[in-house]
Amino acid sequence: MGSSDDAPFLKNPISEETLKLLFHVSNSNSLQNSLEILIQTSKSNSGRSNLASKTILPAILTILQSQTSLLDHHILSLCFKLLRNLCAGEIINQNLFLKFDGVVIVVSTILRSEVVSDFMLVRWGLQVLANVSLAGKQHQKAIWEELSPLGFLSLGKLGTKEVSDPLCMVIYVCCDGNPEWFRELYSDNGCLVVVEIVRTASSASFGEDWIKLLLSRICLEESQLPVLFSKLQFRDILDCEDTKSRDDQFSSEQVFLLQIVSEIFNERIGDVTISKDAALFVYGIFKKSTGVLEQAVKSKSGLPSGITAVDVLGYSLNMLRDICAHDSMQGNDEDANDVVNVLLSYGLIQLLLTLLGDLEPPAIIRKGIKQSDNQDGANCSSKRCPYKGFRRDIVALIGNCVYRRKHVQDEIRSRNGILLLLQQCVTDEDDPYLREWGIWSVRNILEGNEENQKVVAELQLQGSADVPEISALGLRVDIDPKTRRAKLVNVP
Repeated sequence: MGSSDDAPFLKNPISEETLKLLFHVSNSNSLQNSLEILIQTSKSNSGRSNLASKTILPAILTILQSQTSLLDHHILSLCFKLLRNLCAGEIINQNLFLKFDGVVIVVSTILRSEVVSDFMLVRWGLQVLANVSLAGKQHQKAIWEELSPLGFLSLGKLGTKEVSDPLCMVIYVCCDGNPEWFRELYSDNGCLVVVEIVRTASSASFGEDWIKLLLSRICLEESQLPVLFSKLQFRDILDCEDTKSRDDQFSSEQVFLLQIVSEIFNERIGDVTISKDAALFVYGIFKKSTGVLEQAVKSKSGLPSGITAVDVLGYSLNMLRDICAHDSMQGNDEDANDVVNVLLSYGLIQLLLTLLGDLEPPAIIRKGIKQSDNQDGANCSSKRCPYKGFRRDIVALIGNCVYRRKHVQDEIRSRNGILLLLQQCVTDEDDPYLREWGIWSVRNILEGNEENQKVVAELQLQGSADVPEISALGLRVDIDPKTRRAKLVNVP
């Protein structure tokens, strides 16, 4: 039997046969030392292969199966770490794990009340399952049937990234090998699992990218963003409660979801095509969130701003920008089902021009107005940018929408938007890269459109102010004496 060194760790003896095997292979005479030595050995491919030939893995499962409730947590952690290493890419061990009911043993262990409260033990147990899941469909099926959905839900509710990271890996790998299981995540019980994962990542962050892979598949490729977004409303909301009565229309978890999905889509802009329904859903969120502009104060902070409604406004705007950038690369000006054209049919350009026109002018333009009229450079009714970069994001979205779309070029002209867009072709400290996006947008407005080119060519001086930064661009600020609004015109 084991030496007295095991006394602090082992509360019940393990079979002599199992201990003899471990001691012989590790050349040790205590369980703790034996496990620690085998963990080091199993870190290499050759070590894992050698231990597979000595059937170490079934011995470790035997320890877990017969002694889980009696093992010290330290010994239990060593068992999990050894199993994790043994199953890292070694198919013999992965198959042995399945043959000797490793899935049932590990799952029952990590869900035990005395274990589940130790988040690191649960993490290491899930890492074992994650490595096993990489072996193929048979292994994935065993894990899925044992954990879905209630086991996944119990683990998701632990609310810690130490557990959530490997949990996301297990779920994603299983579903990636069996795409039909993604549909189970859309069911009521399955969706609750994803909701808990998002809540955890929102409050406790995440350390690995498995959640991004999972949300990319669910929200973008499977177009389930509307479903998941709606499930992330306030925890304390009542079925009969009108959410409009709340001071804040959006929850912090909804903000996080938009942020992470926006980042994912930006990273995969050439790979993922978003559906019309999902695009319209994002547009609906954006329209709803514009109400925050009525009370917005000028902010020097970018996203996230820390204000829920402002962040929803910004992230939904960023998503629309990237949706239209992706679709403009592939879209057809004549295709009514093109995602950009669908958004345009719902008044996107009109809304964007209105929002842009209501904002106070860029700092350089305000400087020109002040020089010309000895005023403060802004109309008192002008709205402030709620976050740093808001103006730039609007201009970028307009530029993407108008790219090689004559009917959008014409709409912008008919809504007197050309001068407004020219006004954005300046450097602005509150909007990094505003000038670049402004030039991109104006280029797209004028390209191949003689009517729009004529509008620019016929700009007439109505009183001007000299601002060196604008003059360097070959432009100048004009002030309309009636409306007191600024324009940019070409210098003859």
